[in-house]
Amino acid sequence: MNNNNKHLSHCHHNHGDMDHSKHEHVSTEEHGDHKNQHQEHHAEHDHSGHSGHDHSGHGELFKRKFLVSLFLSLPIIFLAPMMGVDLPFQLTFPGSQWVVLIFSTILFLYGGEPFISMAKSELRAKRPGMMTLIAMGISVAYAYSIYAFIMNNFTQSPHVMDFFWELATLILIMLLGHWIEMTAVSNASNALKKLAELLPDKVTLIQGETRAEVSLKEVKIGNILLVKSGDKMPADGIVVKGQTLVDESAVTGESKGVVKAVGDEVIGGSINGEGTIQIQVTGTGESGYLAKVIQLVKQAQSDKSSLELLSDKVAKWLFFGAVGVGTLAFVIWLFLTDLPTALAFTVTVLIIACPHALGLAIPLVVSRSTSIAAQNGLLLKKRSALEAAKELDMILLDKTGTLTEGKFEVTAITALGDLSTEELLKYEGAIESTSNHPIAQSVMAYIKQQGIQPYQASESTTISGKGLCGVVNGKEINIVSLKALRDLGYTVEEEIYKEYQEQGNTISFIIVDRILQGMIALGDRIKPEAKAFITALKEQGIEPVMMTGDNRGSAKSVAEYLGIETYFSEMLPEDKEAKVGEFVALGKKVAMVGDGINDAPSLARATVGIAIGAGTDVAIESADVILINSNPMDILHFIQLAKQTRLKMIQNLWWGAGYNLLAIPIAAGILAPFGIVLDPALGAILMSISTVIVAINAMTLKMK
Repeated sequence: MNNNNKHLSHCHHNHGDMDHSKHEHVSTEEHGDHKNQHQEHHAEHDHSGHSGHDHSGHGELFKRKFLVSLFLSLPIIFLAPMMGVDLPFQLTFPGSQWVVLIFSTILFLYGGEPFISMAKSELRAKRPGMMTLIAMGISVAYAYSIYAFIMNNFTQSPHVMDFFWELATLILIMLLGHWIEMTAVSNASNALKKLAELLPDKVTLIQGETRAEVSLKEVKIGNILLVKSGDKMPADGIVVKGQTLVDESAVTGESKGVVKAVGDEVIGGSINGEGTIQIQVTGTGESGYLAKVIQLVKQAQSDKSSLELLSDKVAKWLFFGAVGVGTLAFVIWLFLTDLPTALAFTVTVLIIACPHALGLAIPLVVSRSTSIAAQNGLLLKKRSALEAAKELDMILLDKTGTLTEGKFEVTAITALGDLSTEELLKYEGAIESTSNHPIAQSVMAYIKQQGIQPYQASESTTISGKGLCGVVNGKEINIVSLKALRDLGYTVEEEIYKEYQEQGNTISFIIVDRILQGMIALGDRIKPEAKAFITALKEQGIEPVMMTGDNRGSAKSVAEYLGIETYFSEMLPEDKEAKVGEFVALGKKVAMVGDGINDAPSLARATVGIAIGAGTDVAIESADVILINSNPMDILHFIQLAKQTRLKMIQNLWWGAGYNLLAIPIAAGILAPFGIVLDPALGAILMSISTVIVAINAMTLKMK
């Protein structure tokens, strides 16, 4: 072993490429900027014929409008003829036509108001769509009926057929269809409401020796709260007293109870199990985990995928197509028959062509998928990730924390100089205590277990991919990997580290004032689900590739055990990003899975960036998808959800667009010579049924 006094540059140019860099705070602004700008662009320019309207509270609005309109419609349905034909149940009496006129006018102004109001919004935005079509249909029917009423009651001209019966049934069916539709939209986002309802209204605040029940709104960060057995966690926090088993299934999808002791984090909304604990609040309101999750899901639901942009374009052209076909039908039928018949065909075309089913085809599926994903601990930051994930070629996996537990245990500590192992651990602990990386936490746990009190560091620094360094008791301390040690010109006998390296241990060396003094080996357990996860990826035709900052021996050991053929070791964050870029440049659809901090550049560069094991830290800018838990099987769940979502989108698109393409020519009267004619009311029924079918299909989407 060469242990000469080497020239080491100052601590701030520390060397060492061990995987300590996990806790480095890499800026993600540069890498996430383009994606964010793209997302903002679509948020500002919503081209959807339907999603441009705010649906909040619309379910109750349409329910109320429908029930009142049903009452208003009854006199019209019983007193007015349908298409000029008296029905068996219809009544007439002197002045009954005035009753029909009055109720029809009230119904048009009250029941038709939502459609006319939203049509105005569409026209102001220069985006005529389905509401414009509905408004045109009912307005034409009402205006012509007024004309017919005047001609029939104030002139001696031949009887003119009115459309009061059609107007009433049309508005009634439209309101019913929208009520059902808005209920479906609301149900699709119910997961968000359930999340918001997870927090209790009242909490027990501890102040010194006193305990007081206060409103959750009064709780501030730093407060100490008492959480009894069976209670919901009132806020995000850290356990400061007691131990318990927590059910996090409602907030993260984690099915197993999670043991929480002093120092562990708890999530607001999770359920306290057997023990009574005290927590110190770390996040409330907008800063809390649930608020962030709800915000992320809303953000994802406002994002647009290429399929939705396509449906928006089709809906836009359907509007112009419907107006064109309606006008053509009017001219042809006016030439062949009379004005009432021509008008009936025109109104039917306008109503039946409403691309409601098409407008709902994608938003309902996405609303459903993003909400159920959130309930299962999968947060979609960018909706487009669902589309990209269905055709992945490979998944690049960071080793530590993704395939392994990230819970290191000290397997060996060897003195290589004149310092004892206890003295080495005091220096090591001084530097590691400033880091929150799993390796550092494991070293500190070992030191505590040994009953050793570490020194205090006056300086400590982390350099990207270069490990740790600092100043302790006036001495410069460097903690470096084997590769970094060699780069510095040190040599060390292979038998000292070989055995540990072959077992997949992470090896680091301690340099005190430029003298190599010791080695510490840490082992990381492979996650029990990792092997099944890799096997499942291969079965789906997705190539797994492992990347790690650890030494080659450690990487090889894990890769061989899991059955990963391609792996890269001793990689810095910039190396990982370059490798991702290399595969993307080859035309590969690449997902990158990492911790969202050290791997931020790689996540931003990949086709789909997946941050795993985020816990309560869901504000990861560089990721497209955030997995709350550390279970790699959640990656498979996400891919399966992406495929199911895509399938439902395509099914709904075909139904929505296909229905319109078939129905419009029939509504225009192309089959009239064969005796097949659609009444405007029947057209409205068919249009509403198509919308309901699309909604039901979206609601059948489930997490496998």
